[in-house]
Amino acid sequence: MESSMRVIVLLVVMRFSASEEVKKNLTGTVGGNITLPAPVLEKGYLLYGRTIIADVKGGIFDLSEDIYKNRLQWDRNSGLFTLTELQRNDSGIYTVDSKTGNVFTSSYKLTVYDSVPTPAVKKVSVSSESCSLLCLVDRETKLLWFKDEQRLNQSSSALSLPLTVHKQDFSSSYRCVAANPAENKTLPVHVRTTCGDTNNDTNSSTEPRSYNILIIIFCVLSVVMIILAAFFIKSKYLPRNKTKTNGQAQGGKFTRVINNDLPHQPDHSIR
Repeated sequence: MESSMRVIVLLVVMRFSASEEVKKNLTGTVGGNITLPAPVLEKGYLLYGRTIIADVKGGIFDLSEDIYKNRLQWDRNSGLFTLTELQRNDSGIYTVDSKTGNVFTSSYKLTVYDSVPTPAVKKVSVSSESCSLLCLVDRETKLLWFKDEQRLNQSSSALSLPLTVHKQDFSSSYRCVAANPAENKTLPVHVRTTCGDTNNDTNSSTEPRSYNILIIIFCVLSVVMIILAAFFIKSKYLPRNKTKTNGQAQGGKFTRVINNDLPHQPDHSIR
């Protein structure tokens, strides 16, 4: 009985001398990087599945698989492994096995996804009451529409996702999101700019412009009328006054000429 208790105690001590295996899901995108959070400081291994792809002995890093050459790195200070330039076939189970210090074994399931396409938004139609929009991507992915912080609708895998925005909501904040478990890309949408103002908004914005145009036309017509009136007055009255003045001048000259041509009459007055 006593020996059995010793065996149980020994198993318990061995159990807690090494950390329990940790399984975590990690995600990455093609062309990106991923760092495994479990450190190996002096001695340990990194496995892909059941194959050792790298080991650390005495603080020296040694790579075992050529397919990871120039892509798998080990940081001496932190003890962390980093895999760069991720590819789809890098997906799988990675195990970090530390043999020094706090001995532990940690496993991670890595899934590498294609990079999320950048979404675009297209105006489909617009009316006095609403505007229809379409969120587009060039390859199928998960699409979502958000209004402020509220998710409106989504599609798990699609090339486009429609949305109808009513006039009273034009001032709200909208965004289209393309996403996968590894990343997301967001496109903010300004509805008034994309759809254009309608009805009262449009009328209110065009009324001042129309009013200014009317004022300009009125001013131009006023100037033209003043010029025409001045020209009419000048052409009607100025020549007549000039003719009259010339006639008076000529009449006076004619009188003087006649007086000069008359024969001198003797003065018969009694002296």
